[in-house]
Parts: sequence; structure tokens; C-alpha cells
Amino acid sequence: MEIKRIGSQPSGKGPADWFTGNVRVDPLFTAPAPARVVGASVTFEPGARTAWHTHPLGQTLIVTAGFGRVQREGGPIEEIRPGDVVWFPPGLKHWHGASPTTAMTHIAIQEQLDGKAVDWLEQVGDEQYQP
Repeated sequence: MEIKRIGSQPSGKGPADWFTGNVRVDPLFTAPAPARVVGASVTFEPGARTAWHTHPLGQTLIVTAGFGRVQREGGPIEEIRPGDVVWFPPGLKHWHGASPTTAMTHIAIQEQLDGKAVDWLEQVGDEQYQP
């Protein structure tokens, strides 16, 4: 058994290569092998969002605060709120982030395949974010 105490892992700024706007990433866990699951709490300030990306084994988001947006390639932008759970299947191109006026926090859970949990793609432009 292992207990990770709150504050034992430093918060980090979401890198500009992967995010637009102000994003804070708080690592939660990386399960030891042979498990492959990793999780983080991610807070997006208003207007902040991820770049387009995929996950080799899928991703689950659990919205814990605020008001956000998600979109899969070819689909409409959808709103997400606290208590919503979003599943992105393996390989599905998507993005997620805050609404234009309200911050949003979610817990992101995904598995690693050969040590990789995400493939980052192009940024989500303002014209895509606010059609």
C-alpha cells in the first residue's frame, strides 16, 4: 500500500506545446508496473484548452469543478460540468478545456502503452474553439 499525501508532488504549468492559455497540472498517481494507469488533476483557466491529441489506450475525464468544453474530431463542441464523466476511446482525436468565461478542473485518467499515454497533435485555434 502507498499513500500519496496532498502537496507531496509539485504542481506544474501546462506546456505551451500542448496547451493554449493558463493550465495547471497536479500529478495524482502513476501506478507501479505491471499496472499502466496514470492520473492527474488539470485546471484550465477561462479560454484555456489542450491541443488536439489521442491516447493509445483511451482516456477518462471526471469533471470536478467549473464549466468546460470537449470535442472529438468531426463532432460538435459539447459542454461539460461537475460530475460529468467523459470517455475517449483509443486513438480518438479530441481536445478539452474550460469555457470562454469559466475555469474548469477535471481528473484525467489514462493508461500508458510502451510508456506513452498521449500523442500530442496541432493546437486548437480560436476559430475552432469559438465557432
